[in-house]
Amino acid sequence: MISVDERSFFLIVVIAVVAGIIATVLPRKLAPPVIVVELILGIIVGPQVLGWVEMDSFTDFFRNLGLGMLFFFAGYEIDFDRIKGRPLKLGVLAWLLSVLIAFGAGGLLETSGLVLSFLFTGAAMTSTSLGALIPILKDADENRTKFGTMTIAAGACAEFGPILLLTLVLTESKPWDQAIVLLAFLLIAVVISVASVRASWRSWPALERTLNLSSQLAVRVTVLLIFALVFLAEGLGLDVLLGGFVAGMIVRASLRGRETEQFESKVYAIGFGLLIPFFFVSSGISFDLDALTSSSSALIKLPVFLVLMVLARGLPALLLYREDLETNQRRALALLSATQLPLVVAIATIGVEGGHMQPSTAAALIGAAVLTMLFFPILGLGLLRSGSKGASGTGKGSRPRKAGTPRKAGA
Repeated sequence: MISVDERSFFLIVVIAVVAGIIATVLPRKLAPPVIVVELILGIIVGPQVLGWVEMDSFTDFFRNLGLGMLFFFAGYEIDFDRIKGRPLKLGVLAWLLSVLIAFGAGGLLETSGLVLSFLFTGAAMTSTSLGALIPILKDADENRTKFGTMTIAAGACAEFGPILLLTLVLTESKPWDQAIVLLAFLLIAVVISVASVRASWRSWPALERTLNLSSQLAVRVTVLLIFALVFLAEGLGLDVLLGGFVAGMIVRASLRGRETEQFESKVYAIGFGLLIPFFFVSSGISFDLDALTSSSSALIKLPVFLVLMVLARGLPALLLYREDLETNQRRALALLSATQLPLVVAIATIGVEGGHMQPSTAAALIGAAVLTMLFFPILGLGLLRSGSKGASGTGKGSRPRKAGTPRKAGA
């Protein structure tokens, strides 16, 4: 039996609305990402501050659905026709360099006794929150520029790579057993993808017509696919993040070349209007503030992790994109690439539950990730604007050109 605290559930919905109001009324240049507002408000109303809201199994269920939906959008935004070639190559190289930096730093921290496992700590610092960056890029009208293409490619690699680490390495099962299970899941996903692509050629016009009807069949089929792959991944002992991520990639592949603006507006309304806010508000409620504030070591770790996140994800952007982006664009990419949160929360939670990470370390990691989400997108977009103004005096002359084809995007 799932326990339901109706008061807590209602308050989480209210907090999501309040967060949306705050993010909307603040000046655009000063407004933090709405997901950061959601997380901070969740901490405030949670058991360690005001104590208004408690987590229960029903709320936790919705939180997992929100996490799966967040990674659905991360997978959905990966248009391989846009990022293939040089953007994808640079993204892979940047993530591999991040792994070397993060695991090396994690090894030093483990040797010094500051952390229990360099694997969990290092893996958390190799991620980028693509699902959170996508709406930020869209709001700034950067998602279709050359800079946006490079950012999405880098973020895609830094989402999928840590998910594979979660699945194959950061698990209690044997890596070879997990590899076999992962292969089986991917084979099933490929079969579903091929079937979806073939079916969409015949059925999409009919499904598209339902977007103006109460049946909303296209949206219902998409939600069914997300939930099915999330539950399949969880049932096979894989992480739910993988299910949502793969579902997004399948939907993107099946709708390639079709008009999807109306469909996307419906799915985004479900995701960012209901389920994803549940994840971030609930993460704030579950945040162990006491472990952070009552431990001097945790307070020391927080700035250390923040610096290492910038080095692990930002340094590769500065080094590898010198031939492709201007100086301010590389600096902006470094900050956006170092913007983290969902995977840090997931890895930290798994690490604490498995005894591989101290609660104080998890709190410091999540705290550092919150700071990256709060400040780095604002600073990064500010660098883009200042670079454009400096080049032309009008704010438009040096704007990255539109990514008309994959080859131009990677030029």
